[in-house]
Amino acid sequence: MHDILGTLQALRRPPLLIRAARIGLQDYRREVHLRRLLRDGPLPQSPTALVRLLETEAALDQERRLASTGYSPARHVEVLIAMMAEARDMTPLLLET
Repeated sequence: MHDILGTLQALRRPPLLIRAARIGLQDYRREVHLRRLLRDGPLPQSPTALVRLLETEAALDQERRLASTGYSPARHVEVLIAMMAEARDMTPLLLET
């Protein structure tokens, strides 16, 4: 679990994307937003969700860097919001171990 959070902390993204995600974090609703982003089955626990979100975000960041015509900054921010929220939700789990 520590590796997941370490990976998240090591990410370097444009400040505008991070700022937008921090603003959106206050309105994050796991049932609604995570379900839309993951699109299948029951919602996984935060560590599993975070791994999947990291994979999605890496693909989005690659599209951004390549200036792909299919790149969606809005979707990128949505994924970053979910990543931040899932990491925040994992913090109590770390304190218990």
